[in-house]
Amino acid sequence: QGDGTIRKRVDGRWEGRIIIGHKSNGMPIYKSVFGKTQKATLAELHRLIDQYQGVDLSEECRMTLGEWLDKWLDEYMIFTIRENTLARYRNMVDNQIKPYIGNKRLTSLTTVDIQKLYTKLKNEGRIREHPIHGRQLSDSMVRGVHMMLHQALEMAVTERLIVKNPTKGTTIPKKNYAEKQILCDSQLEIFKEAIKKEPYWSDLFYVEIMTGLRKGELCGLKWSDIDFILGTMCIRRSVSKTKDGIVIGETKTDAGVRKIILPPSVIELLQRKKQEATSEWIFPHYLNPNEPMHPEVAYRKLKTILKNAGLPLIRFHDLRHTFATHALQGGVDAKTLSGILGHTNASFT
Repeated sequence: QGDGTIRKRVDGRWEGRIIIGHKSNGMPIYKSVFGKTQKATLAELHRLIDQYQGVDLSEECRMTLGEWLDKWLDEYMIFTIRENTLARYRNMVDNQIKPYIGNKRLTSLTTVDIQKLYTKLKNEGRIREHPIHGRQLSDSMVRGVHMMLHQALEMAVTERLIVKNPTKGTTIPKKNYAEKQILCDSQLEIFKEAIKKEPYWSDLFYVEIMTGLRKGELCGLKWSDIDFILGTMCIRRSVSKTKDGIVIGETKTDAGVRKIILPPSVIELLQRKKQEATSEWIFPHYLNPNEPMHPEVAYRKLKTILKNAGLPLIRFHDLRHTFATHALQGGVDAKTLSGILGHTNASFT
């Protein structure tokens, strides 16, 4: 790469230039710095030489961040992550990154640029104004943008598009998990009575509070997953919703694929339900029985049931916490419960 060159331009400014890589035809790729005086430009040139010492970038280093993120998703990630995760990443790229720094060249991207992005997103990164939070983006969403961007730019380093990852050295919000809520014994009894008034939904919610499945796993159950003789259920898939429609994919983790022993009351319920079944799905969508129930529809129905019953407006995932808490109180050990819930580690239980 050499020690670089310095010259005075016709406009009166000084330019320092070094070779930072080569095109596919062998021609050099240059990077320049400019200054009003020779001394100032020389100092910047030495900084540039130190930064790119021993580096030989490829021709694609001239891509913008937006172009690289599209390429990264389409060519590197499309077969390695779940479809709903891919859709979530695309939304982040389109809504939280491209509007702010998508047109910036990869080689010009700095840690300061990334930090300013995170601050901007935290203060006004929400697409639609929230009645309580306004345009502020949640801490978890900012963290999600950071983790995706970090991964994409690590690959850019590997592919010789940039020298170092500019996400390193940034400050992001601390993990701020929503507080877990559970239904106590009396509230759980009220909930059981409330779902009995919802004939189409009662079975779905009863199976949930007796198994603690993730809502996507619950909606993804097929009759072929049930062994009525052994009294077991296999969890093999998960249903999620993207802007393109329903996606039926893998469980959240490898440990998510599991076989659990069902309580007798659940077996009896499913046996009765099977006699009237007209779909391969245990919980089909009420408008289209050929499709599974959509998770977000089940979530909205839960909120309605809770509100009508005067119960706390907990999340669907809190039904899973409710099951886990009552199971532990009933004497189920943490390791066994972890297997039932499909956790990769008992410490998550």
